[in-house]
Amino acid sequence: MKKKWTIWKAIPMFLILLLVVSGCGGSKSGGGSDKKVELSMAAWGNPAEIKVYQKGVDAYMKDHPNVKIKLVPVPGDNYEEKLLTELSGGKSHDIFYVGAETMPKLVETGKIVELTEFLETSASYVSASEFADGLWGAARKDGKIYGVSVDNNPLVMHYNKKVLADAGIDKTPQDLYEAGEWNWQAFQDMTAKINAAGNKGFVADGWTAHLFSWVWSNGGQLYDEEGNFVLADNPQAQEAVKYLETNIKNGNFTYAGSLPKGQGADAMFMSNQVGFVAAGRWLTPMFSENKALEFDYIPWPTNTGNKMEPAAIAIAYMSVAKDSKNVEEAMKFMSYYTSAEGQKARLQGNGNAVPSVSGVDELITDDAVPEHAEYLVDAREIGIVEAQQVQYPGLEQVVRDVMELMYLGKQDADKTISELDSKVKAKIAEHK
Repeated sequence: MKKKWTIWKAIPMFLILLLVVSGCGGSKSGGGSDKKVELSMAAWGNPAEIKVYQKGVDAYMKDHPNVKIKLVPVPGDNYEEKLLTELSGGKSHDIFYVGAETMPKLVETGKIVELTEFLETSASYVSASEFADGLWGAARKDGKIYGVSVDNNPLVMHYNKKVLADAGIDKTPQDLYEAGEWNWQAFQDMTAKINAAGNKGFVADGWTAHLFSWVWSNGGQLYDEEGNFVLADNPQAQEAVKYLETNIKNGNFTYAGSLPKGQGADAMFMSNQVGFVAAGRWLTPMFSENKALEFDYIPWPTNTGNKMEPAAIAIAYMSVAKDSKNVEEAMKFMSYYTSAEGQKARLQGNGNAVPSVSGVDELITDDAVPEHAEYLVDAREIGIVEAQQVQYPGLEQVVRDVMELMYLGKQDADKTISELDSKVKAKIAEHK
């Protein structure tokens, strides 16, 4: 014992402290474990998007040299089917992107990890409180979290400055918004002037995120908190459907599905044939590359007297397989990928999405093009990820099919409201 104590006395105290500290590496550092871990991550996306995802993967592996993560691109057209099949067979990837419509199905399978407690531990790079409340959608059920948003895309209006000027519009959407006058009537008047000048005022999309945005901008609802379809009992929602019908009939709005083959709303916008399109940030890189195009963002017009109302938010989540052999490391990577640090690593200089976590809004607000990029952040803060319709498989298509008949002029708003009421309720009853 005396010999051993003599040896320890010979070691300087700072070395002893160094040994103690290095042996207790922090839970988030790469040096905390030498155990080699291999993970696989599945995601959909075009080649450019996959490169963006890879930036987040590479950043994590750089700080965690013991972890190897393989990013596996999966075609989007059969992504959900493949994911559900692999999960049911216990052979899925460790971490994976999940679409908003797929999330309810995954929760029902019981095959993904419930993340609520982990997000509040010191091992997680992010906590639930760092995300805007409206972003959870179907990823949070009964207070339990099953997926975390990787980023998001709140819908705003994009307007073509040249098209508006050519129509003789002197008060811009920005002028009206600042004066608290950016409302449905102003939007109708403006699109009518553009139409009269020979261009298309606004291209209305069949995607129901647009329908929800019109309903919410009037203070209405399509579903209650229990998931019941309430259009027949909600005058504000009915008024939104009738507003769309009026403007389609008047030629102020053009249904995207009626455009000539090969003529998309985005291409027509860039060739100065359309005044307004509604989208998230995914159009910005393409629009910004067109040096001849002058455009800006403006929030969705309202009909409530309020300056701004919620619009829909497009979103994807990241979830972890319960059957993963490395659940702890998979959760840790998921928390990094969705954290401020991870989103900055991916979205820096990318420009096709909006951070869903607080702390990196400068990625948006520092953009020089367009001028009012901060409206994306404003839209994220009050926007909504629809959480009721997605609970029922196939319901999106039911609503789209009925609305399309009105958009194509084959039925009026009253019949559309009646058919939506009967067909949506029948689909919900069938699912239950």
